[in-house]
Amino acid sequence: MADAQLYEESFVTTTALTQTYDRVDRISATSLDGSTKITLDVNSELYPIHSGENFTVLVASTLNLDGTKDEANQGWRGKVNEPTLADMWDYVTYGKVYRVEDEGDGEKIKVYVSFGGLLCMLDGPYKKLSPLKIEYVYMLLKN
Repeated sequence: MADAQLYEESFVTTTALTQTYDRVDRISATSLDGSTKITLDVNSELYPIHSGENFTVLVASTLNLDGTKDEANQGWRGKVNEPTLADMWDYVTYGKVYRVEDEGDGEKIKVYVSFGGLLCMLDGPYKKLSPLKIEYVYMLLKN
């Protein structure tokens, strides 16, 4: 399963903008070690996050517990009665990595992901975020 889990980090929310969109909050957070920043749109009805709260992010290439790739045209919701990684997390999204910006010095990277219009930007060390240079990812959140 290690290959399926591309990135995991705990964050503390620094800002939660609640007035931008209906049912969507745009949060900004910093990793507990201070090396990575995230800006993330979250469905506030399903997963409310407030300033000062801690949460954990996992980015994975599949939700299969054994790390195998998703079957074509089945999707993760088609797996009735089968446990998945989603069972252990509070909020799950699926999206496309649409842009990766390598900073000039090669030490930092920015990764942009769209989850059906809800956007995410991760800004941090190249070594931590470079596994996210794939086309589609799952992002899972929990407190």
